[in-house]
Amino acid sequence: MKPTFSFLSSYAELDCISNFSFLTGASHPEELVERAAGLGYSGLALADECSLAGVVRAHVEARRHPLKFVVGSRFRLQEGLHLIVLATNLNGYGNLSETITLARRRSPKGEYRLSLADLSTPPAGLEYLRGLPDCLVILKPGYGCSTQWLDAQLPALAKLFVQRLWLGVALHYGASDARHLSTLQQAGRRHHIPLVALGGVEMHRRSRQPLHDALVAIRHGKPVTEILEQLHPNAERHLRSRLRLANMYPAELLHETLNILEHCRFSLDELRLQYQYPEEIVPQGMTPSTYLRQETMAGARRRYPQGIPASVLAQLENELSIIRDLAYEPYFLTVYDIVKFARSRGILCQGRGSAANSAVCYCLGITEVDPASGNTLFARFISRARNEPPDIDVDFEHERREEVIQYIYERYGRERAALAAVAIRYRHRSVLRDTGKALNVPPERIEVVARSFHYWNGRKDILEKIHAHGFPATSRIARLWAGLSDTLRGFPRHLSQHPGGFVISQGKLSRLVPIENAAMPERSVVQWDKDDLDAMGLLKVDVLALGMLSALQRCLQLASRLRGRPYELQDIPPDDSPTFEMICRADTIGVFQIESRAQMSMLPRLRPREFYDLVIQVAIVRPGPIQGGMVHPFLRRRQNLEP
Repeated sequence: MKPTFSFLSSYAELDCISNFSFLTGASHPEELVERAAGLGYSGLALADECSLAGVVRAHVEARRHPLKFVVGSRFRLQEGLHLIVLATNLNGYGNLSETITLARRRSPKGEYRLSLADLSTPPAGLEYLRGLPDCLVILKPGYGCSTQWLDAQLPALAKLFVQRLWLGVALHYGASDARHLSTLQQAGRRHHIPLVALGGVEMHRRSRQPLHDALVAIRHGKPVTEILEQLHPNAERHLRSRLRLANMYPAELLHETLNILEHCRFSLDELRLQYQYPEEIVPQGMTPSTYLRQETMAGARRRYPQGIPASVLAQLENELSIIRDLAYEPYFLTVYDIVKFARSRGILCQGRGSAANSAVCYCLGITEVDPASGNTLFARFISRARNEPPDIDVDFEHERREEVIQYIYERYGRERAALAAVAIRYRHRSVLRDTGKALNVPPERIEVVARSFHYWNGRKDILEKIHAHGFPATSRIARLWAGLSDTLRGFPRHLSQHPGGFVISQGKLSRLVPIENAAMPERSVVQWDKDDLDAMGLLKVDVLALGMLSALQRCLQLASRLRGRPYELQDIPPDDSPTFEMICRADTIGVFQIESRAQMSMLPRLRPREFYDLVIQVAIVRPGPIQGGMVHPFLRRRQNLEP
């Protein structure tokens, strides 16, 4: 006897993509989660195509709602099968991540290749991926698929994914919905495979359909009017109300979504406990804490041959105590190892960032800023109360940074080290160009409007610009162009590599986050950017290139030849009055950090006389304090409160 269900059945959406399925999904991960929670869904699975790039954002948003979030991905196999894979636990997540890595690493950037043979007979070394253990698999047959096709595919899939295979039914008010549902129901009964309802979601609201059509046009490189056959016939691929779903699907198919949801117990928060830093940075027989203390004190004796000042010694003890309590020793030692390699090769480098402003980093040779000159910032950025990850950016000579990158790959291997990603997003000009082409706006008019933009102030501002260049602001094309551009701005366009942010792990990094090829040869990147890594507690080491260090290296070499002895960064006098006179005149073109117009306009007013004055000025002018609302760069001018 079948169970009875209430009219408004509970439901979990298991077939959903975000805009991290680039130029396909028409909603941010956060929008999808928020909308699903608002509709009273029990859960939501994000399954972008061969990607986990959007799951962290969805996971963070799901924390704010009474909604269970499921991590998944989808694959279009070479055999023509469309599989949705959902992780049930930590091991299943690792297997899913490694499968994505396998498919991506064997293909050029932006592509992937995976076959059923890879899942039934994986490559050597990946045998544990056979059948995707601890993952649930949903076969999503094409709309209107034949009985013969299903009978040919299902036996092998049922044997490979024993008791973990479902047939997904996606209905969108098509002309053959009833026939499609009947075909799948009969196949499910013949092969003893349960059916489950799928929404085939590609946007959070139906109002995103025009944007979805524009994305299809952008993907094909043609105007919308030329690709009508590739567009969805209606706007049903959004998160629909439970009442609407109850009117479309049999109750048992809706209930099956909850059965699958119950099996998926994995949370991304588990990665914090799983992640470990490399161990080989510590000599055998020593702990990270004792080794960091040994190297720090040895460096302090080199820095202060006449004796370590009492104030510096006290600061070192305080910093080492905080680092020990937060277990950040491996992070500092990893940066120390990289810097030590660079110095052994004569590569000029300099650390900066919150954690770099410390006595420990000075003694380790990561930075050349002497804490004895007055360093009080360390506890502001690393403290026991906030428990935030440290941040050290190390700049290297731009002409030799590649040597450092390849050293990291050689030391830790491609399986344990990769660059962080950067989601390249639509900005005002690129979004105007792409949406304009999708709407078949004349190219010359698109270029004129795009070039007129230097800042973005919302849809009204776009309409004014369009009107100023020949389109009536009330015309349909102008309103559509403005609306699409305003919505699409900020969408991810593709993944690129971070300038130098490395993620390194003790075990296989690909079990924590998928790895794919970068556009540059001999580079690989993870699918998460800096914010995602911070949210998951994965530490990042920034290995950056700075042209100014190459210039400084040549200057130091010249000074060494003229003086007849080695002349290094730490030998530059900190109270060089002629240099600061030049800075006060804003004669700083080509001077790192204070060469922008905003910095140069501040210099004659603040008149810095020591290095710490420059630290304060750079912190004020750079966007962090301004965006955080701590200071307003123009408020003093308006109120005639010039310093």
